[in-house]
Amino acid sequence: MSERVRLRRARRLVVKIGSALLTNDGKGLDVPALGQWVDQMAALLGEGVELVIVSSGSVAEGMSRLGWSERPRQIHELQAAAAVGQMGLVQTWEAQFARHGIHTAQVLLTHDDLSDRKRYLNARSTLRALLDVGVVPIVNENDTVVTDEIRFGDNDTLGALVTNLIDADGLLILTDQLGLFDADPRGNPDARLIEERPAVDPALDVMAGGSAGTLGRGGMQTKLRAARLAARSGAFTVIAGGRIEQVITRLRRGDVVGTLLLPEQERLAARKQWLASHLQTRGTIVLDEGAVGVLLKGGRSLLPVGVRSVTGRFRRGEMVSCTDEYGREVARGLVNYDADDARAIAGRSSDAIADILGYMSGEEMIHRDNMVIVAR
Repeated sequence: MSERVRLRRARRLVVKIGSALLTNDGKGLDVPALGQWVDQMAALLGEGVELVIVSSGSVAEGMSRLGWSERPRQIHELQAAAAVGQMGLVQTWEAQFARHGIHTAQVLLTHDDLSDRKRYLNARSTLRALLDVGVVPIVNENDTVVTDEIRFGDNDTLGALVTNLIDADGLLILTDQLGLFDADPRGNPDARLIEERPAVDPALDVMAGGSAGTLGRGGMQTKLRAARLAARSGAFTVIAGGRIEQVITRLRRGDVVGTLLLPEQERLAARKQWLASHLQTRGTIVLDEGAVGVLLKGGRSLLPVGVRSVTGRFRRGEMVSCTDEYGREVARGLVNYDADDARAIAGRSSDAIADILGYMSGEEMIHRDNMVIVAR
């Protein structure tokens, strides 16, 4: 039986809609199209499905209002466009849902909101409270204050992190492409739509080549990465053409529309999901072959003896990346020692930590409870 049955059974979904769709390729908000998506989502709400919308389009709408034809490169110009565009974007969502007697709420997030444990839990509680009272949260990155250092990177990634945040069953990514193809359909008329695959399938990396358009930051590669992030909480992802007639209704019905990417791993525990939501790391710890095997097979903590080298500047409790000797990322975790001390004890027995540093913050470089495995 096709796994499309998951869509029919889903009770909580995140719907991400891209800039090109929302602004009709930069011509301003496409209100008729937005209204059609709202009509379909209102029907889902009537069935008891909880929905969160991750809406791109604030920068693109701001560009349209300001008469800019190209996406600005300077951060202050992006922030200005977002500030202008966010007004029209939220007003339009609210007006369209109001036709169905449904309230919406604006929720703006930055990476810091999800990387700080307290703020992460606050965001989670707020979104769940809104869902409990039947309100549809409209989530976007807070482009008016965000900087490159704390940027999610694209709203596909934000959609995946919100999926994990609220334990959604699935993520629907509506885009200006029909889905993921085995070749670029713009240059190959024989390209075939990938209907269903495990999200971790390495063959998808080649198929997802290509870049975003002039309006957004995401391309098919970011959508694939988002699907893999969503899979960490056991959620499926569908990448489908937003201009397909009744696309949301057809997906809910289980029709073969777009590309369904399935999780293969069990849902991560809540704390592990929070750890996985950290996109920025402060440094890198290179592991020897034995340590890699212990982490992947044994679910053990990382001890200093298994560390070959340490790079970067970080403090105790900050997120670092753990890689093998070939640079492949194996895990991420909150480190027990700052960078200088971590370098001093790298490759040494835990029994020697106190003698080397004059104190011991723990026998582990990273405790297993503060680590999430990211290797596929």
